[in-house]
Amino acid sequence: MDCETAPNPIKNFPAAVNDPDRFAKFDNKSTSPTSKSKRATGTQGLAADEPPRPTHREGEREQPRPPAAMAASPPRPLLHLLLTLALALTVAAAGKISADRTPISRDIYHSSDSLLREIKDLVARHSNKLSMDTIRTSNKGYSAELFVVTFNPVKESVDNGSKVHILLSFGQHGRELITSEVALRLLYILTEKHKIAGVDLSSFEKVLDNLVIKVVPMENLNGRRRVEEGELCDRRNGRGVDLNRNWSVDWGKKEKDYDPYEENPGIAPFSEPETQIMRELSRSFKPHVWVNVHSGMEALFMPYDHKNTTPNGASAHLMRSVLENLNHRHFQDSCLVGSGGGSVGYLAHGTTTDYMHDIAKVPMPFTFEIYGDEKASTDDCFKMFNPVDKTTFDRVINKWCMAFLILFEEGLRNLQDSQIVSQGALDNWVPIGGDVERNVERKSSRERRKLEGLDLGMQELRTYFRLFMVSTFLLMFMFCTRISKNRNRDSGNAFDP
Repeated sequence: MDCETAPNPIKNFPAAVNDPDRFAKFDNKSTSPTSKSKRATGTQGLAADEPPRPTHREGEREQPRPPAAMAASPPRPLLHLLLTLALALTVAAAGKISADRTPISRDIYHSSDSLLREIKDLVARHSNKLSMDTIRTSNKGYSAELFVVTFNPVKESVDNGSKVHILLSFGQHGRELITSEVALRLLYILTEKHKIAGVDLSSFEKVLDNLVIKVVPMENLNGRRRVEEGELCDRRNGRGVDLNRNWSVDWGKKEKDYDPYEENPGIAPFSEPETQIMRELSRSFKPHVWVNVHSGMEALFMPYDHKNTTPNGASAHLMRSVLENLNHRHFQDSCLVGSGGGSVGYLAHGTTTDYMHDIAKVPMPFTFEIYGDEKASTDDCFKMFNPVDKTTFDRVINKWCMAFLILFEEGLRNLQDSQIVSQGALDNWVPIGGDVERNVERKSSRERRKLEGLDLGMQELRTYFRLFMVSTFLLMFMFCTRISKNRNRDSGNAFDP
């Protein structure tokens, strides 16, 4: 199987392609090139040898001539024609964008509700292997809900304390629907032995018995629903924040090509409920392997995202070894392997994977990019990030589910062989549930108070800035008016007989 690498299409595409008014919502400016009509201007003059024309009848007081700009205004029929033409061009352009945009393939993809319902049914059928927790929290009126599925086959011959912990997150960006479909299929493979052509899944049973796997099938449920409502290019959560820029490592730094629509990091690290829940989950579960699953290209990434280097030391060697073995065994060395910041062509700040490495101290944090159509138009976001036909859909899902099985095997072997993870570390974990939810609520309350204070300060700054701008404008207006009056007075004095 090939892991085709391509120039990364994630970063540079029009943010407003699926909503012509999105920039208008964002900064009250029109983005349509036809929204401004150019008015014809000109002057009406006399020939050099033509005598001056009278401007008034005899006995009448001479009236001043209209200003040149007024005299140069086009007649009303011409202005109406220009406005009509501009409107027609705008409608035509919007129609073309709509026609070129691929809709969600409803016959292939689950809706968010149906996918989560199917997972709940799967958990109910396999309660000896699967369990499911629902975690909710809110911040300043915005609520989020995450579903966490735990795969932990109960075997008397295997001590739970010696198992390797793996945490997988799918659907962090709403527009990347294919990632959640991989999560669903992987859960089927883990429980019902859903077949992959040419693969003997029984060979992985011993590996799976030594793992506890937590799967977040749809981290950004609110953002996913926005996509299902028609915002096909939206990667952010329900209130416009990029969850993969809302973590604390190098948070808020902006590159020269920073796109405030695409990469809004929020008002502070962990300002978003989804991020708060994921942080508490990582603290409670203490994973040894973390994978953040995305689409937009195909690659196997390790830290860092915020700089174009990889970490130093034994942990970096371990991560690279696992990815290179996976690349060799499954992708025939065709995948790009390295740091995200050094491979995709841009740096990303405040990402989850960098936090997992630097702060959570996860031994093996990865980012997998599982699909990207480099031939898709930058306006066609669904096609760019998701397969649109059933054959490609099944191929991508089977290929990456198999990649995860190999990762489980490689991760288990390398962790057992290395000195990085001690037996004590394997024993040190807390099951998810009420503890995580209570921790989230306590921390959310503290952070809510901090953010409210920060918001109040920002509101005051904005108020002072507005007052400053208004006063500056008034001063400039008064200054210009005074200059104009002085000039008029001087001009009148110059011609006063």
